[in-house]
Amino acid sequence: MIGGKSNLKPPTLGLAWFILCLSFAVNILDELLHDFLGSYNPTVLTLYGHFSWFPRIDLTLGKWLVIVLGADVVLLLMTPCAFRRAGFMRPLAYGFATLMFLKGLGTILISALGQTVGSVRFTGGAPGVYSSPLLMVASLYLLLCLRSSKRLGSP
Repeated sequence: MIGGKSNLKPPTLGLAWFILCLSFAVNILDELLHDFLGSYNPTVLTLYGHFSWFPRIDLTLGKWLVIVLGADVVLLLMTPCAFRRAGFMRPLAYGFATLMFLKGLGTILISALGQTVGSVRFTGGAPGVYSSPLLMVASLYLLLCLRSSKRLGSP
């Protein structure tokens, strides 16, 4: 501390965004290695069977990978905008961080329950459970950066 001011710089939004994007990629790998579609597709079919209004979105491995990897690549390509603190990034960052936090929390809760629906049970943790704490911490870090940058008067 020099002259009563802290020498510590506030955490950067760009770094936090990049870390969350990488955490999302790790979560995708975790889900891939632990057969995400083996629980997702039966869960969707069961919910569709009970609730006719529920969307029936069956996924193949290729389609799922294109969707999640495509989303993560697009998010990673937005990293320079996050480092520049472009005005449109704040609401996107809040949404991204909140969604990823809830995704991680949901995966942990489903693992604790041992099932998604009555007929879809897990023998171990749910797909993605091992990387969910990382996803949640990275999400909280981005939310902290958003909060501190607002307090400092940054865009």
